[in-house]
Amino acid sequence: MACKRVIPAVHTIGIDTGKNTLHLVGLDQEGAIVLREKVSRSRIATRLVNVPPCLIGIEAGMASHHVARELLALGHEVKQVPPAYAKPFRQGHKNDFRDAHAIAEAVQRPSTRCVPVKPLINWICRRCIAFALA
Repeated sequence: MACKRVIPAVHTIGIDTGKNTLHLVGLDQEGAIVLREKVSRSRIATRLVNVPPCLIGIEAGMASHHVARELLALGHEVKQVPPAYAKPFRQGHKNDFRDAHAIAEAVQRPSTRCVPVKPLINWICRRCIAFALA
């Protein structure tokens, strides 16, 4: 018998991206940490499928557009935060969970400028052009 994990009321999730793993920190309405997990990149959609739609901040980078598109398909509001904008919110020494917490804090601020999620068609067009030129 598989036990289901109880997912607390998450208001905002911050995701720090790595090569193969993503670090998640979820905050409730008051800003307290209610979720702190390390998830493999391939399992992020299955992990967050049962979470009610919420605001998700993800570290902007080359591979974060794919993850952002997966989370948008689940109904979440996804914003990509450049690491330089999350840095002032980090508390203490740098590690992946603290970076994810800083991203969750930064994405809640209305003045934080976020990177738009690129649609898949942009990637396909670039690959077709590169293939045609090769």
